[in-house]
Amino acid sequence: MSFEFELPSSALPMTPSYLRSVLANDSAGALRVVDEGLAAGVSAAQLELGLIVPAQQEIGRLWQENQITVAQEHLATSIAVLAISRLYPVLPRTPPHGLSALVACVEGEQHDLGARIGADFLEMAGFDVRFLGANVPTAKLVAALESRPVSLLGLSASIRFHLTGLRAAVHAARTVAPLLPIVVGGRLLESTPGLAEELGVQAFGASADQLAQACRQLLGLGTELRGAPESA
Repeated sequence: MSFEFELPSSALPMTPSYLRSVLANDSAGALRVVDEGLAAGVSAAQLELGLIVPAQQEIGRLWQENQITVAQEHLATSIAVLAISRLYPVLPRTPPHGLSALVACVEGEQHDLGARIGADFLEMAGFDVRFLGANVPTAKLVAALESRPVSLLGLSASIRFHLTGLRAAVHAARTVAPLLPIVVGGRLLESTPGLAEELGVQAFGASADQLAQACRQLLGLGTELRGAPESA
């Protein structure tokens, strides 16, 4: 079956080839596209933002329009995780500055790919990052904050269904660390006007590089992010 892709201008030219491999469940082919990008001089950061992210967004659109099954969507996500793991060792990193970050999806949020990419960009920005993954119970989040305090907390929530989990996570974090800066990624803040102010969230970005830059600025580190696309 052939597909007509709808990709943003920010997508790299190799994205359709990657998507065709993904939709054919050809993980080796998809990883080959990633390797070819690296060999051509495209940075790992650019590949995450210009290849993996728009490809996953397109997979989401195809699923919503019933052009692919939920099984194909899950397989695509699994391949994306493989691709990100392939890129992780060669991410361009800013020298460590001694600040740390804890990144987690709120309770009930099963999709952690965006949070994983956000954690990668925070690490590139010099943070010592702990990534807890998907569907982190609020009690576990609190335990993690209490066991090892951090300089920044990053939470991910994508849809209004997870609003209760986001509010609970922010409230619980404020209880144990009242002054801890909290940033929130995912589409929920963008689609809910006034929510950032209600929660007292200091910064959030529309993309992983913008989020990392905002976090650096929030903590007085400047906005330079090694390896980020020039348009960021």
